Amino acid sequence: MPLGRVTQVVDCRESAGMGKGGSLAQRGTISECKNPDVIIVGMSPGRRHVTKPVCDITSALRSQGIEYNVSTMVLNAGSGLPPDAPKAAGHVLGAYFGMNGKEIEQIERHRLAVLHHGNVRSHVVAKVRSILRDCEIPAIVVCQVPIDYEDFAREGVKTAFVMPPTDKIYTKGTVMRIISGVTRGETPSREKLAEVIHAVMTFIKTT
Repeated sequence: MPLGRVTQVVDCRESAGMGKGGSLAQRGTISECKNPDVIIVGMSPGRRHVTKPVCDITSALRSQGIEYNVSTMVLNAGSGLPPDAPKAAGHVLGAYFGMNGKEIEQIERHRLAVLHHGNVRSHVVAKVRSILRDCEIPAIVVCQVPIDYEDFAREGVKTAFVMPPTDKIYTKGTVMRIISGVTRGETPSREKLAEVIHAVMTFIKTT
């Protein structure tokens, strides 16, 4: 049994940080670990997608002495909605959400993805559906808006508790857990961080 302190070398980001959002890496970057287990995926930083909780979640997982390797990714095109998402009334068309082949490959190297989203239910569902359509990986969804497994299943997203009809399954990946009430742009409460840690540890230990 090891005694004393254990030193971990953590490469927090791949490029210069942005002032807002805890100085997380700019869009289109990934901070990789040696042996990929868990990847924390944040949407592109900007006015609506403040990425601060991503760093908090990453740090919390590492600080708990979890022996799993945690990577952090900021998507290059994480703002906006996927091209195939229904447009809500009054929605201003802007940049489209999407992932490139490199990002898909980087996510799929890992055993589990933690996807951080915001406070619009339809946007969360559309983006998770788009990510898990391309990435065959189990996922924990962390967001601000209250949301449930039925919301995902209705749009063809596989979940651990509610499945869409067989002929309407849209995704390769699966939503394993949902943790809502994590306010974007603010440090998550200790209770919410504990929920994320518990969900990650439970998945890793049972797979």
